[in-house]
Amino acid sequence: MKLPWIILLAPLVSAVAITLFTRRWKTLSSSISIAAVLVSFTCSCLIFTQPSVAAAEFTWIRISGVFQVPLGLTLDQLSKTMLVLVSGIGAAIHIYSLGYMRDDEGKSRYFAALSLFMFAMLGIVLSNNFVMLFIFWELVGFTSYVLIGHWFYRDAAADAANKAFITTRIGDFGFMIGILMVWMATGSVVFAEIAPRMSTLTGHSLFLTIAALLVFCGAVGKSAQFPLHVWLPDAMEGPTPISALIHAATMVAAGVYMLVRVAFVVQASQTALLIIAWVGTITAVMAALIATQQNDIKRILAYSTLSQLGYMVMAVGLTSNDAALFHLFTHAFFKALLFLAAGSVIVVLHHEQNIWAMGGLSRKLPITFVTFLAGALALIGCPPFSGFFSKDAILALAYEHNTPIFAVALFTAFLTAFYVMRLLVIVFFGKPRSDIARESRESPPVMTIPLIVLALLATLGGFAFFARNFLTLPAEKEVVIFVPALAIVALILGSGLAIALYRNRAAEPVDVELLRHKFYFDEFYSWLIYWTQELLARVSAFFDRWIIDAGAVGGSSRGTWGIGALLRLVQVGNLQAYTFLFGLGVIAIIYFAVFH
Repeated sequence: MKLPWIILLAPLVSAVAITLFTRRWKTLSSSISIAAVLVSFTCSCLIFTQPSVAAAEFTWIRISGVFQVPLGLTLDQLSKTMLVLVSGIGAAIHIYSLGYMRDDEGKSRYFAALSLFMFAMLGIVLSNNFVMLFIFWELVGFTSYVLIGHWFYRDAAADAANKAFITTRIGDFGFMIGILMVWMATGSVVFAEIAPRMSTLTGHSLFLTIAALLVFCGAVGKSAQFPLHVWLPDAMEGPTPISALIHAATMVAAGVYMLVRVAFVVQASQTALLIIAWVGTITAVMAALIATQQNDIKRILAYSTLSQLGYMVMAVGLTSNDAALFHLFTHAFFKALLFLAAGSVIVVLHHEQNIWAMGGLSRKLPITFVTFLAGALALIGCPPFSGFFSKDAILALAYEHNTPIFAVALFTAFLTAFYVMRLLVIVFFGKPRSDIARESRESPPVMTIPLIVLALLATLGGFAFFARNFLTLPAEKEVVIFVPALAIVALILGSGLAIALYRNRAAEPVDVELLRHKFYFDEFYSWLIYWTQELLARVSAFFDRWIIDAGAVGGSSRGTWGIGALLRLVQVGNLQAYTFLFGLGVIAIIYFAVFH
């Protein structure tokens, strides 16, 4: 069937066409990009409705008896669902970008990079082997770098792009070594061939654990898990549609998708699973704590993304791929919605992002407010919104398998309700705190229509996926009733505390420096780099300047220059001087001949 290849290649064709032909016709670039993503979305929906789909496979690399890599696509229920999710949300964000980026000088470059990103992300979803997956994985990293740094002439955007690229490369280096270890043990990079050969790995528990954790490193980088989480909040320097597409719905979710795709590796080691579960748990609570003290609307949502990704990774570590994927799908809806609604606020406030310069926007921006509210209620797990089903499923899973993790996850739910309600109260209620907030008007339909569509998905998406038996809830009555009851209590307490603290406030009443400075992770990493990488650079520079340049190279060059200077004294170009020197030479020869 050709449809899977059309899904994959349509955005690539779009990126090439935009790059080559639309420098003068910037409006055409958006049309080409939107057409391509709509083609991918339509074909994805067609494939999703078909029970059995196959795609042609080609041999790419073959070293007889040693190494073989096919160009093949995976088309199971997981990949088909992800195709609809990625291309569908991608299409909504492409359309939204028409309004958000309408006056941007780099519109053609933006849509070319956006199409290339869609090609790379769809490639991750469809890859049937580690080599293809890793190539698309790196291409996603590159396109993310380009899109985060879209406004590269701003130092903050350029620095954020570099930070994202370098930080994720650290995780990808471990991922690459993990892939090589799996290939060494099983002799294959194709997922369908590795799974039946896992016995060669399970017999060596230490090797298996190291390989599984190194593969997990890829997810730590892409999904911004502790300790490589620092790049994601800074990535908010990119355009808001990019924050919605890459850093809420698709790219950061790629790490979770990858862990589920190669579950046969990570779930073979109980030690690796425990570490993965705790990494996700630490990330969830740490990011939620930091979010309570942030004032930038996009950074609050960025830390919320970190926290929710922590829930997903926690579920993977607790051996429930279904729970992780269920939350991945619902999160994609409501977090993309929240970012786009935040973008609507930012645009009408002339790119103001400080929440303390807002206020009273519920009356000025009714559509944006209602849709943002729907996303917020889904995020905090308010029934019957989608987040209620998916997050409570993870809480129930933790309750059954690991009590300490459940306690931390429940506290994180309380923190989530607190910082989300804080955001709502400050931004949309009370009195406007600035002139631009007082004069704001609703965004144009090209931006509000995608918000309405995503709001419906954020509201009803939990029912849809639940009805498709994506997740089987625990059968025990205690878990089915007790865990959601505790989650609702945490929601009420967190929301109530935020309303009590921030209602009618003109400034932050609580100031916790540790959280405001994000546990000083950036400062620690700067210190670490200064005394490792930069120290090595300074030592190398000293050695190069004073040992090599001043010593070996510099000394020999100065010696040669000195000899040349002496010879220049001899080569004066005067006949009488040459006769005089010749006479001195004759006298010297006679002297040495007679007296020695």
